[in-house]
Amino acid sequence: MRSGTVAVIGRANAGKSTLVNVMVGEKVAIVSPKPQTTRDRIMGVLTREEHQIVFVDTPGIYRHRNELTDRMMRATENTSKEVDVILFVHDGHAGVSEEDISLMKKYAALGLPMLIAYTKTDIMPKENIPRDAKILYEAGIETDVIPVSARKGRNIALLEREIAALLPEGDKLFPDDVVSDRSEKFMISELMREKILLKYEKEIPHGVAVVVNTFEKRENGAYAIDLDIVCEKRNHKAILIGKQGKALKEVASFARQDMEKFLGAKVFLTVYVKVREDWRDRAGLLKELGYGETE
Repeated sequence: MRSGTVAVIGRANAGKSTLVNVMVGEKVAIVSPKPQTTRDRIMGVLTREEHQIVFVDTPGIYRHRNELTDRMMRATENTSKEVDVILFVHDGHAGVSEEDISLMKKYAALGLPMLIAYTKTDIMPKENIPRDAKILYEAGIETDVIPVSARKGRNIALLEREIAALLPEGDKLFPDDVVSDRSEKFMISELMREKILLKYEKEIPHGVAVVVNTFEKRENGAYAIDLDIVCEKRNHKAILIGKQGKALKEVASFARQDMEKFLGAKVFLTVYVKVREDWRDRAGLLKELGYGETE
């Protein structure tokens, strides 16, 4: 059989995590319309009788702004050199820029097998697809370009076959029942952060971290979860909590529903908001909050 790792790389908000979730068939990474949704390398494992594809979802390529985003970009760069195949995810709806072409050439130059997943074809004019393919070809991009729609499931099976064909022969890297390398506790913190990204506007979601203090399964099968939402400024804390705690209650309820669906059990959720000023630029706090350097 064929088995190997695939770095899923592309600009922020190109649809990488959505594509990985659809291909794996389960939610292994959170999604939102906002950049910086993915902060960590997350593996999603797709196992078939004839192949096993281990997707490594990476933080979106983003302009450096603070120590956290610097670390996110280093994680993406390191991952691109440690895998068997690169899947470059391009937002087809956004067109093709010179910077896009430069990024594609940069990763193609690593010498690894590479495919381009041209995403969001369900929300763009069909005639743009051959136009953009021509632009890439004339710019010297020799990599195969596969137009896909994760939401509609278009060409997902084709993309899987093309990826599998590039993998080396070898044994499975994970048992058949594994779909991610991340723990339930990690996914709980990510589900909370996803709901914050969806509910709050502007900069507040980007300045938030989630720390799970207690993750306990009771004898009756229910889970007791206690977590902190960490923000950077006191006025951000006030916005997160809202008038008479309304905003926090709403986002916690929203998150709890997804946690119960994910865990398949009742969840008793306790949420607090804490301020740790400028945590995204403080190495010690980054490590404390779970964003230590990836070797």
